Amino acid sequence: MEQGPLVFCIPGYDVFAHELCWQLDGQPGEVERRQFPDGEQYQRLATDVFDRDVVLVGGTVTDSATLGVYDLACAIAKYGARRLSLVMPYFGYSTMERAVRAGEVVTAKSRARLLSAIPPATSGNRLLLLDLHSEGIAHYFEGSLTAFHLDARTALIPALHRAGGDDFVLGSTDAGRAKRVEALANDLGVDAAFILKRRISATETRVTAMNARVEGRTVVIYDDMIRTGGSLMNAARAYRDAGAARLIACCTHAVFPGDAWERVTASGLFEAIIATDSHPRAIQLESAGLGLVPVARLFADHLASPGSEPGEHRQARPTGQNSF
Repeated sequence: MEQGPLVFCIPGYDVFAHELCWQLDGQPGEVERRQFPDGEQYQRLATDVFDRDVVLVGGTVTDSATLGVYDLACAIAKYGARRLSLVMPYFGYSTMERAVRAGEVVTAKSRARLLSAIPPATSGNRLLLLDLHSEGIAHYFEGSLTAFHLDARTALIPALHRAGGDDFVLGSTDAGRAKRVEALANDLGVDAAFILKRRISATETRVTAMNARVEGRTVVIYDDMIRTGGSLMNAARAYRDAGAARLIACCTHAVFPGDAWERVTASGLFEAIIATDSHPRAIQLESAGLGLVPVARLFADHLASPGSEPGEHRQARPTGQNSF
């Protein structure tokens, strides 16, 4: 009988890996870790990977996390894995995905080259990415690493219907996200709203126009990620000033560095904030009220049958009191 895959993860992705392992009827892979006095990391694969399909879960949350994925993946290939699948729910470095000024380092591309240098397993390596800030990033990966860009819409649509009710408007934070918001609104069967802004200074923008009527309606503001929340709150104030009755925020990647979550929630603008569990910060914030949408199933569907439609495998298990 064919064995399910071994599922390893880097620190911070234990919950995600546990759910993915359950979805795939897999076996958890164990890693022995410790730190030397000078800060150097010791890692050892405590589960034999020889001639096994192996899944490694991890996001580029920090440079240390990126190197953790790289180091483990190299070891998995070295010790004879049959196939290596990198599940990367969050690929960062979106700020530096392209050069604007001469001399700038395109970090997204250099990190992609690093991951592309992972030695190939016997039957090859593949990388599964989710809702990249720019779709072109998937083409930065090269060599024997085949990248697949997955879309979180399938998981988000039911959650958005539950949160928004029967009649709501899907709003964008700015015109730059209009294309994706329009596509998601069409899938939801709701109106889309876009904000046009004019930059006043290096740190200030002003809303100049809005394309849809939101008065008395619920507006769900969607963005691919929330970091500091500045753009999100500016958009929310514009929709509120235009007469929106309720405001809900939704994103794929809940980054919320530092005190960003506290500042966004303290604004009192949002009735609810929803995100997938692609980033470890989202797991941490569930107890603080973040509505969580599990997406391990999207990856499980693709791993089991590349290109298949979601829904062919097990249902995701609720992960907490705020799971959507």
